[in-house]
Amino acid sequence: MKRRIVMSMLAGAALLASALLGAGPAGAADVPAEFGTDWHDPVTAAPPVDRPAGKSCQVTLAEAQFKDFTPYRGTYTPPEGCGDRWSKVVLRLDGKVKGRQFDRIGYLHVGGVEILRTSTPEPSPDGIAWSVEKDVTRYSDTFRSSQDVEMLIGNVVDDTYTGVLDVKVTLTFYPGEPAAAPADKVLTLGEGNTLTTPRNSERILAEVYATGSGGGCEEFWYLAVPGKAPYSCQADGGPYREVQIKVDGQPAGIAAPFPHVWTGGWSNPFLWYVVPAPRAFDVKPIEYDLTPFAGLLNDGRSHKVDVSVVGVPEGQSGWSAPVDVLVWQDAGRTHVPGRLTVDRAGELANSSTYTAGSPERVDTEAGHRLTVSGYVDTSHGRVTTTVSRTLANTSIHRWTDGENVDGLDAKWTDDESVTVDGRGPARTTFTHRTYTMSGSTTIGDDARLRTVLTLGDRAAVVESRGGRPTAWSRLDDTVSGDAAYATGVPRDQRHAVGTTSERYRLYGSAGCYDHSLTTVQGVLTEERDGC
Repeated sequence: MKRRIVMSMLAGAALLASALLGAGPAGAADVPAEFGTDWHDPVTAAPPVDRPAGKSCQVTLAEAQFKDFTPYRGTYTPPEGCGDRWSKVVLRLDGKVKGRQFDRIGYLHVGGVEILRTSTPEPSPDGIAWSVEKDVTRYSDTFRSSQDVEMLIGNVVDDTYTGVLDVKVTLTFYPGEPAAAPADKVLTLGEGNTLTTPRNSERILAEVYATGSGGGCEEFWYLAVPGKAPYSCQADGGPYREVQIKVDGQPAGIAAPFPHVWTGGWSNPFLWYVVPAPRAFDVKPIEYDLTPFAGLLNDGRSHKVDVSVVGVPEGQSGWSAPVDVLVWQDAGRTHVPGRLTVDRAGELANSSTYTAGSPERVDTEAGHRLTVSGYVDTSHGRVTTTVSRTLANTSIHRWTDGENVDGLDAKWTDDESVTVDGRGPARTTFTHRTYTMSGSTTIGDDARLRTVLTLGDRAAVVESRGGRPTAWSRLDDTVSGDAAYATGVPRDQRHAVGTTSERYRLYGSAGCYDHSLTTVQGVLTEERDGC
């Protein structure tokens, strides 16, 4: 599919940055009239990983140059001098690339466990460097013994696409007790997607790194239209996608996939050269609490765990959904019996209506509900876990003949409540997730392509005990951009211009973080803290 995409109705968003030229660290004199052959290294407004003070030990996980689709393979050895219990383990990826290259998707496995899924920035001719940090303390069980390491960022290097991805990944260990106990076991699925858990499992969490990628229509799944509509990406059910997990064929979890936009996305890499879209460099896994199924899984047998993406046309590729399973065990019992008591899925609602005209239009409304509940009889009494999840998606997709104007307004909500009843007052965690896309891509009569776009990644979390709130937080990561360039000409004749800004806010009972960035023609013109 052509790389042109996107979104609706941000009329009046200023194409570029005359009002911003005097602001920020660079100053007006340093902002060029258009993109040149170099720009600021990629940055995000997200907070760095907090690191404890004191002693630390570092291990190199991988060091490789990716030129093709050959994985890097190595061996991990636990650090010396920091024990085998850590208050925090921090992964850091440092990369560099120059020349010309597409965005690429990558993964990192340790002992078969996926600990990082990432994508790459697109380089300048003169070269860029970037970094990614991630708290990986939750995988501590994996890091306590020697493991095979596999990493791949599939790449193509030829006479046109010259960028070789030079990457180094390290783990830094800080001895001590973590704030929250990491899983006792970190498991992967076996052959045939089977899972065998310890018989004394009392909490089970599945992580699914679900991404649509690869350049085909499922990379841009949110733009799919019913088959009778004249558009380049079609799916009978329209754009609704849902990531489901099942245990032995029974529904165990549902989730809205995050609408990732990679750094070449929306036909306009000039939006992303410096500030990537939310989650582009650090893909967050979908989490499913499978504890209601612990009584079933604790029978010592292998069980089938399947992940599927609802809405993908039959036979169409493009989705990857590897699974990690984190298990917390009951130290006081060798077997924790239990039972699944509720597994109630609502009817999947999905209406995607095409209206012919100029512009063409598809309106989508969809949603789904699932509640699962079960108990385990632990050494400290019966504990019942109830998980409820409600998904909703609305979108309006408009386009003209030839897709020279292509716009989308879309919103996804994913509401989840997890209640754990046992050992005192019931504890409930409610999470309200909202993802938004709004913007458009237009090719004018002068063959100049302009993209105007706003993306939002938001979440509100409230924790309570016995019905009384005990903690809360709110996240709002919003990226807005406006960029244009001449199509059908050599790179040095594109006369590209673009402004992109990001504001990342995270605040609540634990404190406040508020950081903003603005870039103009690849120059970082403003960086501001709001707390």
